[in-house]
Amino acid sequence: MKKALELFGEIAENKADFKIFYEQFHKNLKLGIHEDTKNRTKLADLLRYYTTKSGEELTSLKEYVSRMKENQKHIYYITGESRANVESSPFLEALKKRDLEVLYLVDPVDEYAVQQLREYEGKKLMCVTKEGLDLPLSEEEKKKQDDEKAAYESLTKKMKEILGDKVEKVIVSYRMVDTPCSLVTGEYGWSANKARIMKAQALRDNSMTSYMQSKKTMEINPSHAIISNLKNKFAADPSDKTIKDLVWLLFETSMLTSGFSLEEPVKFAGRIHKLIKLGLSIFEDDDDEVEDKSAEKDEAIEDEDADKDEQAESTGLEKEDISAMEQVD
Repeated sequence: MKKALELFGEIAENKADFKIFYEQFHKNLKLGIHEDTKNRTKLADLLRYYTTKSGEELTSLKEYVSRMKENQKHIYYITGESRANVESSPFLEALKKRDLEVLYLVDPVDEYAVQQLREYEGKKLMCVTKEGLDLPLSEEEKKKQDDEKAAYESLTKKMKEILGDKVEKVIVSYRMVDTPCSLVTGEYGWSANKARIMKAQALRDNSMTSYMQSKKTMEINPSHAIISNLKNKFAADPSDKTIKDLVWLLFETSMLTSGFSLEEPVKFAGRIHKLIKLGLSIFEDDDDEVEDKSAEKDEAIEDEDADKDEQAESTGLEKEDISAMEQVD
């Protein structure tokens, strides 16, 4: 093994040669990270990833660390189905805005390797799709966040009440810029990508799946117009029925953008159809009128049937009376 690692190190000195080598054997190297405790650090030096700043070139963890910001404490990474999928992820918005580099881990075996490779050169690896994202903040930014969390407390409680056990909690977050909300998983549970991989296993253990799929946390972006207007709407009328539909729609769209699959796609489609109706000026009042007319028609039929039953009953009673009188005579 020692000679093999030395040979790999020599190949890595030539980028063109190592690129060919890595294309063929990257899965084996990552599997080594997962299984070989003794040589894990040396194998980590051979890993290569695309990042938010690398363009079409693969970058090593050592190169990533050399480019880290002065106040950056962690190595940020995101897991996903493909590079195209993670590049547009809402989880990258705040990190890109702060010019923080993020590694793209898009190989299924990456999910297993990163469980064992907790840190590199003293820097902790941090998944940006899980809760507890630690961003370098100034004192002014921290104070602003505390104020906004207090201002949105009533809205977050209402959203949790509406969503029930679908989420563990609803909190204010600053990992998004252009997206109103997202769903994150617990730090030690499965990510959305890992859940997708495990769900595709033919011989999966369903009891393990339910145990490892941690509760989702819904994070809302207080700077987004949708969230701020929803807060104002709730403050004006807490009993407004449209708030419930809006919250469910936000939850289901964030399920999709965060990498999860919908549990009830038909209900989601129904809410989208409502929006389409509004866009086409087909108001629910029209549907209510149709329903009222249908109900009136049903009532009229029921009344007519009741009258017929009464007539039949009275006719039957008259016949009984006549028969009884004849018997008396």
